[in-house]
Amino acid sequence: MPSAADVTAKIQPSPQKFRGSRGAARRHIAVIGNPNTGKSTLFNALTGLRQKTANYPGVTVEMHTGIANLGNQEVVLIDLPGAYSLAAQSPDEMVAIDVLMGNRRDLETPDVILIVVDAANLRRNLFLVSQILELRKPVVVALNMADLADKKGIRIDCEELTMLLNSAVVPFVATVGQGINELKQALADALEQGPVNRPLVMPEARQAARAIARSLPDTGLNELEYVLERAIIDDGGEAEKRLAKLDCDEVAAKIWRARSSISGNEPLAAVEAKRRYAGIADIMKRVETRGEPVRSKFDRVDRIANHPLIGAILFVLVMGTVFQAVFSWATPIMDLIDDATAWLGGSLAALLPPGALASLLVDGIIAGVGSVIIFLPQILILFAFIIFLEDSGYMARAAFLMDRLMRQCGLSGQSFIPMLSSFACAVPGIMATRVIPNRRDRIATIVAAPFMTCSARLPVYALLIGAFIPRQHFFFGLINLQGLVLFGLYLLGIFGGIFTALLLKRSALKGPTPTFLIELPPYRLPNLKSVLIRLLDRGKIFLVRAGTIIFTVAVVVWALAYFPRAEAIANQFDTERAAAAATLNEDALPARLVEIDNAQASAYLERSYLGRMGRTVQPVFAPLGWDWKVSAAVIASFPAREVVIAVLGTIYAVGSDIDETDARLANRLHNASWPDGRPVFSGGMAVGLLIFTAFCLQCAATLVVMRRETNGWTWPAFAWVYMTTLGYLGALLANQLGS
Repeated sequence: MPSAADVTAKIQPSPQKFRGSRGAARRHIAVIGNPNTGKSTLFNALTGLRQKTANYPGVTVEMHTGIANLGNQEVVLIDLPGAYSLAAQSPDEMVAIDVLMGNRRDLETPDVILIVVDAANLRRNLFLVSQILELRKPVVVALNMADLADKKGIRIDCEELTMLLNSAVVPFVATVGQGINELKQALADALEQGPVNRPLVMPEARQAARAIARSLPDTGLNELEYVLERAIIDDGGEAEKRLAKLDCDEVAAKIWRARSSISGNEPLAAVEAKRRYAGIADIMKRVETRGEPVRSKFDRVDRIANHPLIGAILFVLVMGTVFQAVFSWATPIMDLIDDATAWLGGSLAALLPPGALASLLVDGIIAGVGSVIIFLPQILILFAFIIFLEDSGYMARAAFLMDRLMRQCGLSGQSFIPMLSSFACAVPGIMATRVIPNRRDRIATIVAAPFMTCSARLPVYALLIGAFIPRQHFFFGLINLQGLVLFGLYLLGIFGGIFTALLLKRSALKGPTPTFLIELPPYRLPNLKSVLIRLLDRGKIFLVRAGTIIFTVAVVVWALAYFPRAEAIANQFDTERAAAAATLNEDALPARLVEIDNAQASAYLERSYLGRMGRTVQPVFAPLGWDWKVSAAVIASFPAREVVIAVLGTIYAVGSDIDETDARLANRLHNASWPDGRPVFSGGMAVGLLIFTAFCLQCAATLVVMRRETNGWTWPAFAWVYMTTLGYLGALLANQLGS
């Protein structure tokens, strides 16, 4: 069993210091609130672009910190995950308590706690407020969405609420920044306060926790009494699990005895809820009055969106728009990035002498950077839609509509948007799984998402279908065989994702599909500044974290394809160029020189490390009908599967500047043969290669993002092995049946 020091060392090394321009350590303010209270919008309004995003060590929850100006001082704001209470039931939910207690390795203990509450749902929000007030820290309550409360006929007496809570209460409208100066002043005043003693709702639990704390050795945990109190109240909660890891005699037994002595047979969590809501009811009688609500246009929209038939049609239209936008709207920008990359590479190649340096800069670095940036338009467009739909209140309704269908796959409605997003690109789809609170469902969705047919697969599909599937039509020319095969590949990916989700939920991630409870927030217009800040943050995360590794892999693949450079090959083709120049006229010479250049590139590639690797692994893929050229192309396509076309073009000596519509490459594939004259690309082999492309996880960006979202390499490694195995077996079956 680990010692107390072992356990606490993971959560409380020396905290990170945020310092101002003069070197003085900044004060810290924690921002917390229920989900859908506008907490992130308020955080963005206070910090602007002066914020950064990271992951809390050991969990998948994001950590947002930012710098805010409060008059003549700068403070650090910590945006905590949304929570309905401090009764943590998972390590992710324990993050809020750890930060508030000062038990995180990378943050100091907050000096002030800013609680964001929904003015239109004050009763429910006060449950969390009442728990935080017992921490004896200065508290400021931001009464957000005060304008929506007014439209609903709700009036809150802020002065009376301030007196009852013994904390400042500031009306605020985060979407337009109304009340921001008053909020900043209240926070500055709270920083000058000391500890605040307030009545306890469960004093007997605190007394029992104090007695247990005195019997324990030094654990290194801040506010141990409160952690023990939560362990006593929350039977089976995360606080109790953490304390059970301490090397202390009978700590679990002491918690159980304390729990039994206080409540008898009634769960302490139920006792706490009754007491808190009884106190909240008294507060509500004194501070809230309700009048006649004002009907708004959003009420009519909500009635339409929630209609069983019209709502479903509207949902299909909205999701179709998102899908088309990510798939189509990004194309011009992606083409522009691709053209800019090609222009920059061509310009640099014209300035530098041929050689390793020029190839490294053009084919390695510039092409590597381009392969990362080209994903950015899809990322930004997708997350612009997601952020807008979330902040407007529609995303919660979309997840609710799809819950019944997703439940048949072992998932919940919150898995639908990430799966849909993955049809454009698995990277943003996986990043979108953060909206799924249940870890089992989140991981199952992450592993299933890469099966969806992303846009990177389409060039490979287009090449192979156009080259090997006959252009036949059925039903009076209405159905095209090639289009039918493409549609079948999409269905194959969907089936693979559904099968994988079901398999995981019935084995490694076995457990009941959680009850899907979701709050339907009111419709509202998102704050443009907040949307842009979050959008820039998403783009920055993708470029900095995923981009660095993708770039590195691309450069490595370039090196494998470039080295070694045999001098004999250069001499051979220099001789052919001289002969062509001496015998051909000006009209025929350019075409012949291009042909010689392509043949030389093919010869270099065949003798390169990548070519040797292709020959080495070719026996493994021989049952699939692949030769060393196809094997080398598949190896090179690990960073991005669309690289297959450029590599095949180089190997088959038609140049690397080709695309999926190039007839020269299709003809070369048709004519490729084994030494005995058999065609390499038989019907079965081509179909098998399509199946392999549909299943195999050939995308470094996806693996990197999976690693980031799951906090380790276990699930990315499993996904790669699992999907590659499925692709291999599918290609094997197709080739054997085709033979």
